[in-house]
Amino acid sequence: MIDRVENPGTEYFSPAKKIGELLKRELSNDPHFYFFSPDETTSNKLDAVYAAEARAWGLPTKPGDLPERPGGRIIEMLSENVLFSVMTGHLMNGESAMLGSYEAFLPIITAQLLQQIKFIKQSKQVAWREPMPAVNLLSTSTCWRQDHNGFTHQSPALISQLLSIPSNLANCIFPVDDVAAEEAFNFMISSRDVVNLTTFNKIDLPRYVDSHHAKFMFDNGGASIYQFASDPEPDFVFAAAGDIATREALEAMKILREDLLGIRLRFVGINALSYRAIGTTDNKLSGEKFDELFTQYCPIIVNFHGYPEIMETILENYADRKRMRVHGFNEEGSTTTPFEMLRRNAASRYDLAIDAAKTLGREDLVAKYYNIMNENHSYAIKNGDDLIK
Repeated sequence: MIDRVENPGTEYFSPAKKIGELLKRELSNDPHFYFFSPDETTSNKLDAVYAAEARAWGLPTKPGDLPERPGGRIIEMLSENVLFSVMTGHLMNGESAMLGSYEAFLPIITAQLLQQIKFIKQSKQVAWREPMPAVNLLSTSTCWRQDHNGFTHQSPALISQLLSIPSNLANCIFPVDDVAAEEAFNFMISSRDVVNLTTFNKIDLPRYVDSHHAKFMFDNGGASIYQFASDPEPDFVFAAAGDIATREALEAMKILREDLLGIRLRFVGINALSYRAIGTTDNKLSGEKFDELFTQYCPIIVNFHGYPEIMETILENYADRKRMRVHGFNEEGSTTTPFEMLRRNAASRYDLAIDAAKTLGREDLVAKYYNIMNENHSYAIKNGDDLIK
């Protein structure tokens, strides 16, 4: 547990490595817990699991192999469909499990997930059916950091699919850092009769919240003000769901504060979404709480990990669409640098800052920010790296 973060945004840790440690803990403590992975455990930085358990393997082993034995509870196979089928059978026996995969390949199991949601819905109507451990999916190696794989590995489509299902049996969770990732894991492992999709990156990212804040967000409708980045009576409210999306939004606020002295800004972090709502299926953000966090008057600039349309649909249940500008993944991808990936999708810090500059009629700043992005674009093409980190 992290009781306090002294300087938010200055220390860097990997959310994926934290999840790997927690999976290791679960495998050590629960002899019935299984982890399923389509041959990507090490690539996804979840390989701490091998310190607690072996891979299931029935053939002879060789020196240098990972821990392997016939009864291993780490099940690796390059077939999301097979792994999901085996996992759901395990869950229906009342025993917990998780499945981790690249974000772009989890949509392979979409039809199976939809059928499982139907099963959960109907099983809740059967008196003798005990609540089932949640279907927990760990989504990493995301669209925003596929520096070497490119467009084929860039798709947050499963988020949109789960958030559009009116059964209200799916949560999409976006831990902002390694501390929030631990709270997300605790939420998942304690959930019953629901699907949880938790999306996080494997690179080192800034730590922003302590454990109390991370838990507070789950308990209070999936959103909260980041006080360290916020002013009273704001002129604009920035918000984000997703670790890299949050970093870019907070950087945009820094840029605006440097160029617009006296501007008042607020940041609202969003850690969970469910059908038509911010928050989880059992703890949705109310309209009154939304107004308290986002005000009833401020322009709202949102950065979202996934496709912006699904976030727009959710936010329209809370506020006038004219107040909002939502950024996210616009299906523009390539094998490129991290900042260029954000620029291609208009989800970078400068794209967000441009929204505020346009609202204020500051065309000089709009031109300045576009010039900075163009300079980075030219540099990235020539050098394979970013000027903007």
